[in-house]
Amino acid sequence: MEMTKDDKMLLAGAEDKYRQCSQQYRVAYTNFLDLHQRSLVEKHWHQLSRGNKDVRCVFYGGYEDAERTLAVFLPDYADERDCPLSVIRIKTPTGGRKLTHRDYLGSLTGIGLKREMIGDILTTEEGADVIILDEIKDFLLLNYSKAGRAALKLESIPLSELHIPEERTVIVKDTVASLRLDNVTSSAFSMSRSKATEAIRSGIVFVNSVQAEKPDMQINEGDKLVLRGKGKAYLSQVGKRTRKDRIFIEVRKYV
Repeated sequence: MEMTKDDKMLLAGAEDKYRQCSQQYRVAYTNFLDLHQRSLVEKHWHQLSRGNKDVRCVFYGGYEDAERTLAVFLPDYADERDCPLSVIRIKTPTGGRKLTHRDYLGSLTGIGLKREMIGDILTTEEGADVIILDEIKDFLLLNYSKAGRAALKLESIPLSELHIPEERTVIVKDTVASLRLDNVTSSAFSMSRSKATEAIRSGIVFVNSVQAEKPDMQINEGDKLVLRGKGKAYLSQVGKRTRKDRIFIEVRKYV
């Protein structure tokens, strides 16, 4: 898949952060990356780091399974907790309409924030927890007061108090001819195999946070799939073969 101008700029910026870490022996990090950007940086990192054991690269978004992450370049004395992330806890008025992820994101970008400054937005019944770069915390506390027509109350909380909503899943049971990515994607997201193949070739399917490129990629039990715009799922169980030589699978799809 040919890289865009934005992709090349992203990799140049990530390479600069890597060199800062390597030459200045300090933690360096990118802005928040989506899954496509993370996949690009991860592949580029493996090429950059050959033979260099002094710098590590981890992808960190404040909690395990964060969808939007920073690429954090670490010297040997540091870990990802040295990365300056903050959490803004938002509370909305009781009795009003529950705001959605889109409501919060739209209002945040509406006050001038770029998307790459904002990590995951975790909605709750009372409001939301928003993961951000520490450098914009004071700006948000001073300038972010409304989403739609709802007045917001904000406070800064430690990352350790982040509220991670319990994720609900439904179980999808099916049989597939093989554990190819197109077959498993088709079952997990209730779509035809041809549509699944088209999605993979369009670059909107990710396996364990890495952009998939080949429909015939083999999937293993425990692998997590993301289909951009449709959600995420993981292959929770691979069973025995049927009499017609198909494979029983169980997929847990997030709802």
